[in-house]
Amino acid sequence: MSKKIVILSVLLVLMAVTAFFAGCTGTDSTAGETTGGSAVSETITITDSLGRGVTVPKNPESVVCSGSGTLRLLVYLEAQDKIVGVDDIEIEEQQLEGRPYAIANPQLKNYPLIGEYRGADDPEKIIACNPQVIFKSNPTSASEIDELQDKTGIPVVALTYGSLSVERSDLYQSLTIMGEVMGKEDRAKDVIEFFNSSIADLNTRTESVAEDDKISTYVGGISYRGPHGFQSTEPSYPPFVFVNAYNVAGEMGTEHADVAKEKIIEWNPEVLFVDLGTLQTTPSAIDELKTDESYQTPDAVKSDKVYGVLPYNYYSSNYGSVLADAYYVGSVLYPDQFADINPAEKADEIYTFLVGEPVFDELNAYYDNLGFTQIKL
Repeated sequence: MSKKIVILSVLLVLMAVTAFFAGCTGTDSTAGETTGGSAVSETITITDSLGRGVTVPKNPESVVCSGSGTLRLLVYLEAQDKIVGVDDIEIEEQQLEGRPYAIANPQLKNYPLIGEYRGADDPEKIIACNPQVIFKSNPTSASEIDELQDKTGIPVVALTYGSLSVERSDLYQSLTIMGEVMGKEDRAKDVIEFFNSSIADLNTRTESVAEDDKISTYVGGISYRGPHGFQSTEPSYPPFVFVNAYNVAGEMGTEHADVAKEKIIEWNPEVLFVDLGTLQTTPSAIDELKTDESYQTPDAVKSDKVYGVLPYNYYSSNYGSVLADAYYVGSVLYPDQFADINPAEKADEIYTFLVGEPVFDELNAYYDNLGFTQIKL
């Protein structure tokens, strides 16, 4: 056999082996491409909350979360280990901390910045963190998302943060989308089922209480883009809704409301709750109840039926605290129906499931341990 024939035979064998191994790598045509500077083996295309088709790495190893509440959802899905950068609210020391997910994950303070809070992104800082995917909640428009994607060259998945009340379907859609991207589909289903079963349990305990037997109640000091005094309330306050409470402010609609002091006095609720987020302002709702002569007339004040609930409006809604407050409110208004519930223990059960740690005591300590207690005026 000639030397040329031998060489040609060797080359043909090498080419065949190379082709064989090339055909065994990856499961689609995107194998070996790069996203955000990192090699990926496979991509999927998902539809985000704005209806945009977005192609992202399957089960990405590095992500960032922009906007109020986005990182909280990632923690609920047990995927916080994929974070490579955070916005500034995660790093800054908080005088009063109202985010259970942050308390349970102090390591979040150690990550590099991607921009300011509420979605004020810095594209250069994001690029420096080298994420494969950007999750962004509640954008002002699709063009805002597209612009961020164009500036960074990184796929951006838009989410609608939603709520546990009238926008529950938006919340569930966002959990489902994030779960699909992160390979956490089963966990997303578990979280959704946890919310549904908790709300159903609260309703089952209270739905048979006759209207005439319900105690009138009001909650003041609700945070809304910052702390407020006693006149700040939510007519559709979810903990009241979930336990079918008689909320005297319920007639005011579904949005946040600032109630005239005279109206609160006219309503004369039998039980008062104070959202402890009010402690961030001066005078707080508790200060007002103690010092304002007008507030000495309601029956609830005269009979010392004033109770503290944990704030949940802290960098958007903390859903674990919503449910924990609902169980406490239920135990105050319907002690027989909630006789088997220890509110603090129930709160820790909720927090452990959602954020991985029983953080009630640490959270409550920020609020002078007034959560789930009778407040002495």
